[in-house]
Amino acid sequence: MKAWRLTEYGNFDKGIKLLQLPIPIPDDDEVLIECHAASLNPVDYKFAEGQLKLFYKQKMPAGLGFDCSGVVTTIGKRVKHLKVGDEVFCCAPTSTPGTIAEYVAVKADVVLPKPKNLTFVEAASTPLVGLTTISCFEAVNLMAEQKILIHAGSGGVGSFAIQYAQQLGAEVCTTTGTSNVSWVKDLGTEKVIDYKTQDYKEEVPKLDVVFDTLGGSYTLDAFSLLKPGGKVVSIAGRRLDDKAAKKYGFNLLLRGIIRLLLIPITLKCKKYNASYRFILNEPTGKRLEILKRSLESGSVKPVIHKVYDFSEVVDAFKMQQSGRAKGKLVIDIKSSK
Repeated sequence: MKAWRLTEYGNFDKGIKLLQLPIPIPDDDEVLIECHAASLNPVDYKFAEGQLKLFYKQKMPAGLGFDCSGVVTTIGKRVKHLKVGDEVFCCAPTSTPGTIAEYVAVKADVVLPKPKNLTFVEAASTPLVGLTTISCFEAVNLMAEQKILIHAGSGGVGSFAIQYAQQLGAEVCTTTGTSNVSWVKDLGTEKVIDYKTQDYKEEVPKLDVVFDTLGGSYTLDAFSLLKPGGKVVSIAGRRLDDKAAKKYGFNLLLRGIIRLLLIPITLKCKKYNASYRFILNEPTGKRLEILKRSLESGSVKPVIHKVYDFSEVVDAFKMQQSGRAKGKLVIDIKSSK
């Protein structure tokens, strides 16, 4: 089979290569999927740059991509909820990327029949952004009528999170650039702030939750925007909380260093009577089922910026890295056949 693999960190032109590899043989708890489409997320380009070596330890050549849709061609002996011929979508576990390929073997517990109302391309655009958002909103227990700020509303995560927060009944504020204000408003956001012409810190009401997708100063600035008892949940930067550090098996020394790095946030939490969580997404079948129901109901719709041919994967990585994509970038794997 043909598969895109990372052979060295850094330069995408040199390090991301199309290889000819054997078709994987699924384990008893896995399914083999003939991939029709895959999509990119910020984690993919950061992984290829080498930013995430601490979290994702891979041997070269390493698999690329977590999102996938396609058709089941083989099932393991212990798999009961799927059969050969099923049209499915999935988010591969963080330990085993590799969906930008003609075939991929994936743990069956994170694979479900794809939403019936979506094409393969649309279905492939949703898993990681959907599961990340669901994980984050579960962590802060986002509820109806709460006010939430979602940074970068035009991005892949942001455009999904806006819709899912509204499904939960929350009141949504978001930030975006001037050229994206109109179409972000069309997602139904209560308040869209143009960060190029407005200071979002002066525009938002007192908030129950800030969903930090940017990191850096945006994380620290979030706390002053909260009501007492408010919550910040982040997927950006490297400000891990202790739960995230334990989840990734960091030793006591590393966890001690992480606590030191977290001191500015700990102080902010005390000052503003707030809480902080850092979420590193790990797919689960339960959350994938929630995502599937949201997509099939139409309350959340895929937002796709561009579909790339299977031969254009390097270009897609460069576009993802640029931060200019509105919504998701999808790889049409069948375009190579």
